[in-house]
Amino acid sequence: MSENLNPFTIAQAQLDEAAAVLQLDPDMHAFLREPMREYHFTIPVKMDDGHTRTFRGFRVQYNDACGPAKGGVRFHPDETIDTVRALAAWMTWKTAVADVPLGGGKGGVICNPRELSQGELERLSRGYMRVIARNIGPTRDVPAPDVNTNPQIMAWMLDEYETIVGRHEPGVITGKPLILGGSAGRSPATALGGLFTVREAAKLLGIELRGATCAIQGYGNVGSFAHKLAEEMFGVKVVAVSDEFGGVYNADGLSAAAMFDQMRRAGRVPGFADAEPISNSDLLELPVDVLIPAAIEHQLTGQNAANIKARIVAELANGPTTPEADAIMYDKGIYIIPDFLCNSGGVTVSYFEMVQNSYQFYWDETMVHKRLDEKMTIAFHAVARMAESKGVNTRVAAYLVAVNRVAEAVRMRGWV
Repeated sequence: MSENLNPFTIAQAQLDEAAAVLQLDPDMHAFLREPMREYHFTIPVKMDDGHTRTFRGFRVQYNDACGPAKGGVRFHPDETIDTVRALAAWMTWKTAVADVPLGGGKGGVICNPRELSQGELERLSRGYMRVIARNIGPTRDVPAPDVNTNPQIMAWMLDEYETIVGRHEPGVITGKPLILGGSAGRSPATALGGLFTVREAAKLLGIELRGATCAIQGYGNVGSFAHKLAEEMFGVKVVAVSDEFGGVYNADGLSAAAMFDQMRRAGRVPGFADAEPISNSDLLELPVDVLIPAAIEHQLTGQNAANIKARIVAELANGPTTPEADAIMYDKGIYIIPDFLCNSGGVTVSYFEMVQNSYQFYWDETMVHKRLDEKMTIAFHAVARMAESKGVNTRVAAYLVAVNRVAEAVRMRGWV
C-alpha cells in the first residue's frame, strides 16, 4: 500500500504517536489535532496588461496558547490548505520546543512568483496584507518570509499594514530589511541554528566534524548558508549540493565560495565546472556523515529510506521525512534531528527581532548568534534527554517536549 503523503495527515499522525506516549487526555488530544482558526480568501491583482487576476490565499493560526501565532508566508504554485495547516502545526511545536513565547501559524498564496513582474508581485503582497490585516498584529499573529518570499516582500507587507492602521508597527512582520527594524543575523539564522544542533549531535555520537562529509539537498537561502557556515565554522567537507534543476558531486569537496559564484552567474547548481552531475535522489543516498535535506516535503520516504547511508540527517526543510521513512531510518541507527527542532533557528531569531522591535534597541550579529547558540543547544539536549529517558526516536521526543508545553498552556488557560 502506498504512503499517505498528505502533509497535514502526516502532522496529525506524528502528534498521535506523541499523544499515545504521553497518555494525553483525549479531549486535549482532539483539541491539539486541529487548527484553532483558518482564513481562506481571494486576492484580486491588477496585472501589467490591465486585466485583473484572482489569486487564492490562506492564513492558518494553529494554536496561540503560548503566545501570538508566528509563521511564514509562502508564494508557491502548488500551495494547498493542507500544506499550510501542516506547517502551522509544525510551527506550533517548533516555537514550543525552542521555548519561545509564541504560537504557530502559516500563510500561503497559490501563485508562481517567477511569472510575475516586480510590480505584480508588490501588488499581490500588498493585497495579501489587506485581506489579513484585521486578523494579525504584534500580539495576535506575526507573519514572516518563507518559500519564494523575502525581506522586500515583507517590507511591502509591513508598509501596507502600517498604512491601514495609521501608525508604525515594526513588530507585525519579521524577516524585514534592517533599515525597517529587521534583526542582524536573521538571514543565516535557520541554517546556523541547524548547524548548532548538528554540532551537538556529532558530540553525542563521537563524530569529528572537521573533515566530515556532508550532502545538501536544496540550495536556496537555507541550503546555501548551511554550505558556507558548515565549511567556515566547522571544517565540514560538503561533497554534493542540489537544487530543483539537479545536483553536483565532488568527493574532494565543493567550495562554498565557488558555488556562490556559480549561483550568481547561472542561477542554478547544474553546470558547476569542478564537479560531476548527480540527481537529487542519488544525492540523498550518498555515504556521508551528515545529510541535510533543505528543500521541500516528502524527500525521504518508504521508497528510499533503506538506502540512506548518512549517520546524521539534519532536517532544515519542513516535513522532508515521512513516518514510514522515520521508522526505517531509526531502525538503521541513523540519528535524525527533526525539522521543528533543527530549523527552529529562524523563528528563534524572528522572536529576537520582535523583542528588539518592542523596545527599539537592536543587538549586533555577535549577540544574536550567541543567544541563538544558547537557545538551540538547550533545545537539542532537552530533546536528546527525552529520547533517552522514554526510549523513543528523536522526532517523538521533540513532540513530547513541545506538546507537553503547549498542553500545559492550554490547561492553565482553562480551554480544555
